[in-house]
Amino acid sequence: MKSEDTQRAPEPSQDSASLLKRLAGPSSTKAGLAKDQDAINRIIAEVSKGSKFYEASGFCSNANEKRKDKELSEKVAKILKQRDEALRGVDIRAIERSVDHLIEELEEQRDLHQTIVHVDMDAFYASVELLHDPSLEGKPFGVGGGVLCTASYEARKYGVRSGMAEFVARKLCPDLIVVKLNFGRYSEMSKQCMRVFRRYDPNMSAAGCDEGYLNITQYCRDHQIDADTCVQEMRAAVHRETQLTVSAGIAPNKMLAKISSDKNKPNGQFHLPFDRDSIKEFMRDLSIRKVPGVGRVHERLLDGIGVKNCGDIYTHRATLYLMDKQFGLRFLLKTYLGIASNVVQPGRREERLSIGAERTFRSLSDKQMILAKLEEVANELAGDMLSGGWTGKTVTLKYKLDTYEVFTRAKSFDHWVSQNKEDLFAIGKELLLPELPLTIRLIGLRVTKLKDLHAAEPVGGIKHFFEVSSSSPRKRARLEADIEEEQVADTESRVDEDSMPDLYEEEDLEPDPFENGLSDQDMEGPETSRSDPHFKPRSHKPRSRARTIPSRTNPNSEDRAESSGSRSVSNPGSNLSGKAPQSLAVAGELEEHICPICSKQLATDNQGLNTHIDFCLSKGAILEAQVEASSPKKPTQKPTRLGTTSKEQKGRPK
Repeated sequence: MKSEDTQRAPEPSQDSASLLKRLAGPSSTKAGLAKDQDAINRIIAEVSKGSKFYEASGFCSNANEKRKDKELSEKVAKILKQRDEALRGVDIRAIERSVDHLIEELEEQRDLHQTIVHVDMDAFYASVELLHDPSLEGKPFGVGGGVLCTASYEARKYGVRSGMAEFVARKLCPDLIVVKLNFGRYSEMSKQCMRVFRRYDPNMSAAGCDEGYLNITQYCRDHQIDADTCVQEMRAAVHRETQLTVSAGIAPNKMLAKISSDKNKPNGQFHLPFDRDSIKEFMRDLSIRKVPGVGRVHERLLDGIGVKNCGDIYTHRATLYLMDKQFGLRFLLKTYLGIASNVVQPGRREERLSIGAERTFRSLSDKQMILAKLEEVANELAGDMLSGGWTGKTVTLKYKLDTYEVFTRAKSFDHWVSQNKEDLFAIGKELLLPELPLTIRLIGLRVTKLKDLHAAEPVGGIKHFFEVSSSSPRKRARLEADIEEEQVADTESRVDEDSMPDLYEEEDLEPDPFENGLSDQDMEGPETSRSDPHFKPRSHKPRSRARTIPSRTNPNSEDRAESSGSRSVSNPGSNLSGKAPQSLAVAGELEEHICPICSKQLATDNQGLNTHIDFCLSKGAILEAQVEASSPKKPTQKPTRLGTTSKEQKGRPK
């Protein structure tokens, strides 16, 4: 125990294994890559020295990547210290017995009755380009420019992969051909592939333009075929109609299906046996990095306490129990057991968290030229907000310096942001001007804390009930703060068993041109742009961010009370039991009433109606209804009054 629990974190150095592993990037586990990754990583480190991009990104001494490696080593050392302190004087066997009981409880959640399939198009961008230009057949090529978005399997044999700088890729593969991106082609081919998948599951969940999850249980039952035959037919149909190949994983849940889809890439499928022992055997020797949701940072921290493979989770279960906050015990135990969600459903509008647009260009220093680019972005974002039916309450400016450092500046509002391009430009300009002079190569705007303007409202419901009341801006602001506080509390109260804790920086993401507006494409080439209305959603879960709620004085019932007609609500939370009243007709003559909150028709007297209204109001909906009903029907066309400013990255760029 002593030997494995008192090891020291490795000291970082330019040639350390940890730093070289960082240089590999987040896509170093892609299928088809060269086997000798250590040698390739050393070539990457050597060729990167002295380049402006990699000095900013950290591939030479005294730079970002080395600094990040050192910081991560310090985190590992801190984790090990916390572990040693947590283990001191505790009964390890008793803790292990307790965790074993928890494992037994988790085992009861295992469901082997659903057939889940993860489909993943093979080198999607590269394959689409190959269809467009058959002369690329058999040649090593990548798609992108400046930074590669993907690489053909021939190029991967040399170590070339997504997220790699073009000049590094050419060093690894001198004969590499680089093809420029064409989003129109990818979008059209993606739609064709998704149409085929939806024949087998109309409720499939697209996890991007080139992958998704399906539940084929019902299809197999209806057509009296087994899962392997079904998936073979599906893959054949995709190839027949698009000339593209797809790999697939068949398993009892989404996590196992995604891992399985990588087993026989490219153009293959893997069926994991649907029994407990086979699943545990499959997971035991699986690298922890292969688990969806475990990135490079988590991998390094887990490695620090001895967890390299999923089987190690059980070995170190006592340590993980004591460090649940740092690692998420239940998530890791479910990973060890191979238990995860098997619910497949399409994405919903209400799940969207932001809408934005970005533009990449050659480095600019001229103020007017930078503002012109900002205006173009504002125009694009305004169009997407208007066509998509979105507004929000926070606007974030993002810009990237010519040194490739990225900064964000955000401003929050006490009203919904206008969809007017002039107003969005004014907000962005106000955030940008204090930062000038700058030399930048990317600029973008993003709106968060969204409101769906297309969402239907119940007729005669709670909003109608409050429309007659007049609410002062001060009172509305207070009510909005109440709502936000409740939402934050609700978010923090939920325990997420499908991912690790969000305690560490999010730096493991591959370049995603659809999501990030090609921020790293064509680093010294022509201008590129992309808005993100809907096309390429992330497959990983978005991270939550802590928010500071302004304190309020005298938050008493009088401040929160609102009157409407003859009904005065002085305590919306008077009935907090969460149960409907047993009897609404307490006394008096029964009459037909319509509840102004939920629009239900009731046979009761006035006292019963009032009791029912109290129950409706106790649900917490009153606060939101009061705010929205007393606000304008549409976002104002004038620039909104600005609230507090937050800087998401400390310090001003030098």
